[in-house]
Amino acid sequence: MTDRDEALPLAVAFPAHSQRDDEPPLATDAEGVRESNGLLVVLYNSVQYLASRDVREQLLDCWPILVDLDRGDVRFGTLDERHLWGNPSA
Repeated sequence: MTDRDEALPLAVAFPAHSQRDDEPPLATDAEGVRESNGLLVVLYNSVQYLASRDVREQLLDCWPILVDLDRGDVRFGTLDERHLWGNPSA
């Protein structure tokens, strides 16, 4: 079993593995970390947006990073799982 303190670094490192050269630098959003249904849900966005919180800088297609707290598996969320980060108490 993975606890939140072990899972968060996995999530922080994850976007770098999928980031394209033409994308802005990405970072996790410390304000957007939640647990839901056995998953650590970690939001992320561009570094520029997170520094300013200016919606004009926000990347609109960032699905959150999900870390399975039982297995430690890390992946991006899917459309079918949107309820997990839209309603974190579910």
